[in-house]
Order: sequence, then C-alpha cells, then structure tokens
Amino acid sequence: MTELSSEQRIQFEAAAFRRLVEHLRTRSDVQNIDLMNLAGFCRNCLSNWYREAAEASGTEMSKEESRQIIYGMPYDEWRERYQSDASAEQQAAFERNRPKE
Repeated sequence: MTELSSEQRIQFEAAAFRRLVEHLRTRSDVQNIDLMNLAGFCRNCLSNWYREAAEASGTEMSKEESRQIIYGMPYDEWRERYQSDASAEQQAAFERNRPKE
C-alpha cells in the first residue's frame, strides 16, 4: 500500500468529500430519506458533521450556513425545489432502520 503523508491524506479526503457533495447536488432526485434508509446518513448529516468540524476548530457556524454549503443553496429553497413527501413505505423503512437510542 502506498504510504501517504498526513498532508496527502487530508488533501485526498477533502477532494473525495468535495466530489461526494457535488455528486449529491447533481442527484437532487435522490431524497434524503432514501439516503438514510440505504446508507444511514443524508445531506443533513453531512452538514451537521461539517458544522461540528468547523466548531471543533473554533469557527462558529450556524445550521443554515452548513446546510447551504452542502446543498449549494439555502435549505428551504432546496426543499421547495426537490423534496417530495415521503411515502408510507419510505417512512416505515426509516423507522425500522433508525438507530435505537
């Protein structure tokens, strides 16, 4: 396996993250509930993780700011344009797959 420096690892991880975000922006047909049901995370999760990372480094960031970074537009605008109501089947799958506290 190729030995990577810490700087290379961070650079490659950042590039992969940017590509994931761009991919999710182009796949607005994929609903967050579908992502949650299949992968256990969604765009909102990514925005929360982004905000948590910013705050851990001392940078204050609102929920709306981090969501706009991930969605590429204000969250309310994305919801209005692309989000559809979850079907009963999607909601049931979400309840089955949701982590138990």
